[in-house]
Formats: sequence, C-alpha cells, structure tokens
Amino acid sequence: MASDVFVDEALPRLDLAAKYSRASADTVDRLRHAERFTEVSIPVRKDDGSLEVFTGYRCRYNTVRGPAKGGIRYHPDVSSGEVRALAFWMTFKCATVGIPFGGGKGGVIVDPRKLSERELEALSRGYMRGMADVLGPDIDVPAPDVYTNAKIMGWMADEFDTIRRGRYPGVITGKPVARGGSLGRDDATARGGFVCLQQIEKKRGWNPKDITVAIQGFGNAGQHFARLADEAGYTVVAVSDSKGGIHDPNGLDVRDALHTKTETGRLPKQGKAISNEDLLELEVDVLVPAALENAVTKDNAKKVKADVLIELANGPLTKEADEVLAKSETLVVPDILANAGGVTVSYFEWTQNISGYYWKLETVHERLGEIMSDAFNQVYDLMQSENIPMRTACYAHALNRLADAME
Repeated sequence: MASDVFVDEALPRLDLAAKYSRASADTVDRLRHAERFTEVSIPVRKDDGSLEVFTGYRCRYNTVRGPAKGGIRYHPDVSSGEVRALAFWMTFKCATVGIPFGGGKGGVIVDPRKLSERELEALSRGYMRGMADVLGPDIDVPAPDVYTNAKIMGWMADEFDTIRRGRYPGVITGKPVARGGSLGRDDATARGGFVCLQQIEKKRGWNPKDITVAIQGFGNAGQHFARLADEAGYTVVAVSDSKGGIHDPNGLDVRDALHTKTETGRLPKQGKAISNEDLLELEVDVLVPAALENAVTKDNAKKVKADVLIELANGPLTKEADEVLAKSETLVVPDILANAGGVTVSYFEWTQNISGYYWKLETVHERLGEIMSDAFNQVYDLMQSENIPMRTACYAHALNRLADAME
C-alpha cells in the first residue's frame, strides 16, 4: 500500500504536467526515479533496559537544482513509499518557488509519544549516525516534519558535529534560534499561504472584511494563518482541531481562540460546536485545510461551497476530489505552492548558516513575501494562459525549471 502513494499519487502529477511543459521525454523519465534511497536500523536501549530496533529512511530524490531538502517525520505509519513520494513532492515544491534546493525526505517508523525524552534523543542521534554519510550542508539538508521539532533537529545537528569533528550549522534547518535557527521560522508555513491569499485578494478586488474564512486544523500552521487573516481584517468564521470545531457566521474572537488553545489545548466555547466534516461544507469564501491528508475526498468534495481553497496541509485533497473541484471552478491553491513558506524560510536559515550572517525578522518576512508573490503570480499566469487547474500549472512550472537545469 505504501508504494502506491508514489505510484498512484505522485507519478500521475508528473505525467499531467509534462503535457504543458517544455521538458523532454528523457527529463520526465529521469524524474520518475529517486537518485538515492537509504534505509538504516537504529537500536535504542530503552529506559527499562530492553533493546528496540527502529527502521529509518532517507530519500534523496533529485539534486539537479541544489542540495536535497526535506523534513524527517516520526510516525508509526512511515513507509518507504510514503518517503519516496514526499521527496518527489519536495523536488517540485522547491522548484515551484525557485529556491536552489532539490527534494528529499526522511522518516522513522515509531510512535514518539511512547518514548521518554531520553529514548527520543537516543533515537534521533542514532538516526543521524546512520545517515551521516548521506547528509550534509551541500548534499542533503533535513528539517522538522510530523512529530519532530527544533529540539530534535538540535540533537541531530549536534550529533553530526560530533561525528565530523567540526561545526556544521547548515546540516539541518528548523533548529532552535540559539543553535543557528532563523527568526520567522515559527509562522513561515502560514505566512506563505497568507501571501497567496493576499495575491488572490488583489486579483479579485476583495475587501477583506467582506471575506469569510474557515480553517480546518488549529495546530501551528492553522493558528498562525488565523492570526494573520484576522489582523488583516478577514472574518474568520470557523476553526477546528482533532476534537471538533467552532463556528460563528459573524466571526470568531480569534485572539481568544488562540489564547485558550495555547493555555488549555482546547478551543474556547464560542458560537456553535461543529465537526471537522461540517467545517469543510460551510458556505465561506475561503477554506483552508491545515490538518490531515485526504480531508476532502470524492465523497464530500461536491459539498464544498468555498470559492477558494488554500492547501496549508500536505495532500488534503485526494486525486478524485481535485477533479470534482476543478469541474466546479473552485480555485485550489495547491500544497506545493501554498505551504512552501516553510521550506523557503528553511532556505533562508541554511543561507544564514553558510554565510554566518543572520537576518532581522523584518528581512525574513520581506524576502518570503517577495518569493511567494512571484511564484504565485507566475503559476497563476500559466494557469490562465493554458486554461488548466492551478495544481497542474504548479507542476508544469516546476517541471520547466527542473528541465532547464537537467537539460
């Protein structure tokens, strides 16, 4: 089943994009295959004295435009096929926004919630020991992903320094700021998606206060998107987390929602309680899936009433849902563009690490805005000129850039 993610979801995007790209058949064929795939075993001595051996993966999919870039996820459902597919998507995400990285991804089959902090550190350092020969600032640069964070990246970076007997801050991004991390990384994913919303606002002549927004997923990305939208005058009418959501057609008190979620881990009692499924079907102008993969399927896609959908999560629409929304002329800003703010600021962090010169927060925000605006408008123009869905335009635009480098 895992390899089907790559075969059934990733590769068809390549075939479709090729129809609207100047890439040669040879280039398309090369992009069907990863450059390198590494599997390691990671023995960890548990707190009770027992030994458990975990499996870790790293895929370096393509490096023609620069070092591979992509997160490391800890999850019991990690598989080789998933990692390969995610590395493929990272290749196209980096090319879409024009940053000089290729695509990579990593993962460990583990439920990190069942490990103590000492066991988690041992696992993280063990992963780096197993992968140290295939990672490096100018080879492959990991970052946080599902169930990994700045602390885990710090452990891995420290282990790499120990192995190489030197200081290599650019080996990993998403590190704590005190260890060479970049300012602005905390809200980068949401900010990149919000820049896309601002560009749509300009093209459609919107007045933000007249535009309603619903956000499925109130984790890091969803919370920051809600804050940015609220500060810009948009009316956030619904948000949800894994336990359910809240809806008020007149607008939520976003500041209260953020404060309550931070303090209690729960949403406040505002408006009407709704389910995650209900939120997707609300009559709103903008829907932001920022939580789970495959949230919108062929079964509920026809019930989506939003005019614009911004994919802040990775893969929130199934292929069948995509086809339904394309027929309804819903503008879907795809994940490889909408959530590329995270990898863009990771690029900034890597750049600062390499140069030893660190930027002010305002500089990070300004440069992120420039890159995301340029990418959005280039993709939007291709979408209109070819009369194709924005997702297809994204992949075709990225494929053109990959072709220029490869050919």
